[in-house]
Amino acid sequence: MKTRPYLSDISLKPSAQAQAGRFPFSLPVVRSLGHLALHPQVTFFVGENGSGKSTLLEAIAVAMGFNAEGGSRNFRFATRESHSSLHEHLRLARGITLPRDGFFLRAESFFNVSTEIERLDRDGPGLLASYGGKALHEQSHGEAFLSLFMERFRGNSFYVLDEPEAALSPQRQLAMLSRLHDLVQDGSQFLIATHSPILMAYPHAWIYECGAQGIRKVAYEDTEHYRVMHDFIANPQRMLKVLLEP
Repeated sequence: MKTRPYLSDISLKPSAQAQAGRFPFSLPVVRSLGHLALHPQVTFFVGENGSGKSTLLEAIAVAMGFNAEGGSRNFRFATRESHSSLHEHLRLARGITLPRDGFFLRAESFFNVSTEIERLDRDGPGLLASYGGKALHEQSHGEAFLSLFMERFRGNSFYVLDEPEAALSPQRQLAMLSRLHDLVQDGSQFLIATHSPILMAYPHAWIYECGAQGIRKVAYEDTEHYRVMHDFIANPQRMLKVLLEP
């Protein structure tokens, strides 16, 4: 099993200082970035909506050569140029070994990626075989996500996943967690932005919490996602009483 990461850490270049007042450089997660070490296997980015975790993940993916809307490194389509310039100001410390493959999965633009996969398959039939042999648009959203993870992903590769749980039931998230472990054991590295307490429970992973105070490493049990879900499951009636009664 690979022990050295394909990407070991990220930091801001000095050029970012000139952008300090502009989005996304004004976000606390970017302002406090400093020197961020990444786990050689799995690193999670968590935080409330709008905290900047997806913006940071997007910048890392683009800096690593992925298409901003998602896909593998040879995807070059663009539905709408909406990504920030943050990737231009990131310094990446890469490992000495190149990944065999990779993929950038974005929940919000997965429809566009699925459409591009079908187009590429029409131009050169056979591509769909690596996605399970069935067009992703002909599957439910959750089935397509899981097919990508089960059929397309492989070992010794680098993956960036932005909210991969978006279309998955809790049971499917457990299946994804099991597949994640198989791929890690086979030498792959993952960076994942997620709201899922199920996924972020992966053993030994590093969790970075993004918020108003910037970015900091936290233990699984100290994440807001875990605490809220734990408190609700432990006593749903008490939580509902607080939420619903005047």
